[in-house]
Amino acid sequence: MAATAKAPLIFTYYIAAPIEKVWNGFVSKEANRTIFLGADFDVELTPGGSMTWSGPGKDGKPTRYVTGRVTRVDEPNLLEYDFGMGMGETMSHVRIELTPESEAVKVVVTNDGWTDDDPTYAQNADGWPRILSRLKTLLETGKTFRPH
Repeated sequence: MAATAKAPLIFTYYIAAPIEKVWNGFVSKEANRTIFLGADFDVELTPGGSMTWSGPGKDGKPTRYVTGRVTRVDEPNLLEYDFGMGMGETMSHVRIELTPESEAVKVVVTNDGWTDDDPTYAQNADGWPRILSRLKTLLETGKTFRPH
């Protein structure tokens, strides 16, 4: 019996910053290091390019937290990629849309492509609001907060 799909995770935020700054918040090593508490972020911003967030694991050895593959780039308006937690055994798709609106940028993140048996769905449903709130705070104030 084939697995059925879970509902897409869709999040909309408004960030009071220029679109280029918001774009860099998603793709720069520095912003990702701050948002993800020291994680190293590497990305090749071309279709087919790899993405990894890595750092020390529980045993202190280097660990890949998240791996992915870029599927579409239209800088500074659109980034799409497939990703999975850990070594990426189970993948989902992310679409990040940035649209300037007066003094802010509308950010819409859609995370879909889930199957009913994906063990990371709940983790991502909880994680995206935290990640986006930390990014918003960083870009608007220059600092962010520690997660729970």
